[in-house]
Amino acid sequence: MTWHLGRWAAFDTETTGVDVEADRIVTAAVYGLGGGQPAEPHDWFVDPGIEIPEDAARIHGITTEEAQTKGEPAKGAVDHIADVLTEYATTGATVVGHNVVYDLTLLDRELRRYGLATLDERLGDWPMHVVDTRVLDKHADTFRKRPSKTQGPQQLITLAQVYDLPWDDDNAHGASYDAVIAARVAHRIGTLAHMARADWPERIRQVRRPRYGDFNGLTLAELHAAQIEWAAEQAAGLQAHFRKSDPNAVVDGAWPLRPWVEPSTEGAPA
Repeated sequence: MTWHLGRWAAFDTETTGVDVEADRIVTAAVYGLGGGQPAEPHDWFVDPGIEIPEDAARIHGITTEEAQTKGEPAKGAVDHIADVLTEYATTGATVVGHNVVYDLTLLDRELRRYGLATLDERLGDWPMHVVDTRVLDKHADTFRKRPSKTQGPQQLITLAQVYDLPWDDDNAHGASYDAVIAARVAHRIGTLAHMARADWPERIRQVRRPRYGDFNGLTLAELHAAQIEWAAEQAAGLQAHFRKSDPNAVVDGAWPLRPWVEPSTEGAPA
């Protein structure tokens, strides 16, 4: 069976911000999809324990008051999210998401915050294979331009448009919606990778130097390992671009999880 036809655990979060070291989960979704099995939705609505900034609330539509009123306590929620992901991984499902390194890293930091076992500790020697649509798409279509000044070339909405998937602005930036769309994008990319170029849709045939064929015939372990290299290359290229205007710019290329660094105690009270 090719890598895009097996069972997936589509994963996404909506959060209080974009800093994986400090921000918190507000909603999360893990959807079991594909593999000839029924869909299995798992959704969480979380009280993050801190104020939700207005900028974040404008994106996902959840206010601090609503999260405090309707959300479950964060410690129990993040523990359950990790348990569900672990169960899928240990039964052979692949974790799939868009820029999923962000979601996995944020979950890791939440688990550490509450003194809970990390995903690595729960998995033991069992591998968790990950498919990241942002990494795959960037590798396959490296030279895509921004569709507009406000829409990036690898945003999820852009990928939905490129791969001819419907997009609902009212539901976008909801964890469950974004998780499912990412899974559908990954399926389209996998289908293209195993399709003759002559059968590609016209918009894909027009791609400059496409590399969908690099995904053809890989095992999940091979695809996972390749994404580690591709993510590092992509980050290095972005960092070089940023350093044209900011010599100190740094783009972390670790994937699918940014390494944990113990907080420094230097200068802390004795």
